[in-house]
Amino acid sequence: MIRVWEECRARNREIARERLAELVRKATVVPKRRVPTKVSANQKRKRVEAKKARAEVKEKRGWER
Repeated sequence: MIRVWEECRARNREIARERLAELVRKATVVPKRRVPTKVSANQKRKRVEAKKARAEVKEKRGWER
């Protein structure tokens, strides 16, 4: 019984070492730098048009001045 327990303990220790080694390996890898993307001119135009349309809806909603 003691021998089986020692074998399990040794195997668990080996698994823990492997996990630690993998953790250290992953920590040493430098992540790739993110390159920011540029919003296209068409998307900017669409956003401005949508804002203008929404502003017009809200402006018509109010009471007369």
